[in-house]
Amino acid sequence: MELLRDDSGMSTVEYALGTLAAAALAGIFYAIATSDLVQNLLQGLIQRALSSV
Repeated sequence: MELLRDDSGMSTVEYALGTLAAAALAGIFYAIATSDLVQNLLQGLIQRALSSV
């Protein structure tokens, strides 16, 4: 019965799931940042900032 109460491996599982979630979120952010829409918006923003100086 002591074996069922032991959760020493839980932190490892939580770290693994956290790492997977962070990697998935990074992949989503990368896909968004490299999309044509976002690149065009950023390019326009930078051009407006540089032309106003």
